[in-house]
Amino acid sequence: MEIIFVMPASKPKLWRALVGEYIGTFILVFFGVGAVNAAVVTGAQAGLWQVAVVWAFGVSLGIYTASSLSGAHINPAITAAFAIFNRFPWSRVVPYWIAQIAGAACASLVLYAMFSDSIIEFERINGLLRGGPGSELSGMVFGEYFPNPAIFGTAEDAWRVVTLRTAFIAEVVGTAMLALLVFTLTSDSNPSRPPTALAAVLIGVGVAAIISVIAPLTQAALNPARDFGPRLVSYFLGWGEIAIPGPRGGWLLVYIVAPICGAIIGGAIYWFIKMVLRKEV
Repeated sequence: MEIIFVMPASKPKLWRALVGEYIGTFILVFFGVGAVNAAVVTGAQAGLWQVAVVWAFGVSLGIYTASSLSGAHINPAITAAFAIFNRFPWSRVVPYWIAQIAGAACASLVLYAMFSDSIIEFERINGLLRGGPGSELSGMVFGEYFPNPAIFGTAEDAWRVVTLRTAFIAEVVGTAMLALLVFTLTSDSNPSRPPTALAAVLIGVGVAAIISVIAPLTQAALNPARDFGPRLVSYFLGWGEIAIPGPRGGWLLVYIVAPICGAIIGGAIYWFIKMVLRKEV
């Protein structure tokens, strides 16, 4: 999920910035994906909102940790939007993406070390063969699927509920809302923006609210690193084709392309508000 601040006043050295993105994304995924693990395989979380609240804390803590080092994008989609609308150096975009994905993948490895026995027991109880049909019900603790297997199940009948088109729109809209929130809360040109420390909390709350709407459809990625890092780990841990390319395909379009498109749209909306509408007031 998702995330995000502007660059620090003085541009940090690249290696420091990459360490910040790695650690910030690690924290985000550890708490957010960790909450999904706990909810799915142990039943520790009661309902979607509890998971969303943990995501909110993960986002805020990731921002607090990384903001002084890298600006705390911790989301490839936000990095792309900042490059287009916030003068973020294009030369840093791909290195940021790599650091973000690495942080997400490493956090997922730590989570698997913690929850592997619980996942195996969950698969045994539910008659799941890892990597076989229907095993996205356990694979969802890392990568994401549409429709949400925990809500709609894994039978082909469920695929009619959330089509590829619906899933793509959901991720675009959710990430556009996130990017608009980020630009609004962090832009120096917004005279009513909150203090930096409070902005981190509000972004986390915003992420929780977006998750509560989008997650029943797509599990609410809003962040290509949050999906691809854990998904890649699950691919090598036995989920195989259930992880990549997925039981019905479309993961690249829904969980990588759609969030990037959404963040760019959200940034464009804020730019329009700032550059056009304010001049009319």
